[in-house]
Amino acid sequence: MRDPKLFLVSAPSGAGKSSLIDAVLAKAKQSNLPLELSISYTTRLPRKGESNGNQYFFISKEDFQDKQNSHFFLEHAKVHDNWYGTSLEFVQSKLSAGVNLILEIDVQGFRQINDLSLNYDSIFILPPSIDSLEERIKTRGDDDLKSINLRLKNAKDELVYATEYNHIIINDSFDDAKAQLFNVIAQENSINKQNMEEVEQFLAQLLSY
Repeated sequence: MRDPKLFLVSAPSGAGKSSLIDAVLAKAKQSNLPLELSISYTTRLPRKGESNGNQYFFISKEDFQDKQNSHFFLEHAKVHDNWYGTSLEFVQSKLSAGVNLILEIDVQGFRQINDLSLNYDSIFILPPSIDSLEERIKTRGDDDLKSINLRLKNAKDELVYATEYNHIIINDSFDDAKAQLFNVIAQENSINKQNMEEVEQFLAQLLSY
């Protein structure tokens, strides 16, 4: 295992990113791989089953603005009408302690970190189809119609940026996608855009809907 890294994982809403990350964290624990999930700050309200300090740090818009003004965040972005941000001190402390860190991140945040000199790698998760993406978003059960439509629009917009990432994983088989994501993080092998022509054709197909 080389020096610890920050792994930036992005995906459109409904692509299965969170489920894949949870599975990889569980596998890392079994494999004694030092890996944690970075906990972001957000201004959105907690969903059912979420609690402060576990999934997110839930703060007010005023508190978020104060932190932003004091350069507290490594990156921050407004997503689906809510603000999200990552603590720079939190990331630095984990990497210094030898812990690899996964950061679930929006494309906006990724592009901010992409300008900084951090030891990081980046992975974009693609859905198997636009239909499956829409179905997952609509069946989440925690959004109204306006929010669903916004998520669908943002999801399609984000797909355009997939080729800016170091690795692209198509989540058409959960077990295969989990194995690929774990291997990138464990640095056991690379899926380094080796089939870019095939991926670009698949992306073009997704974006044509």
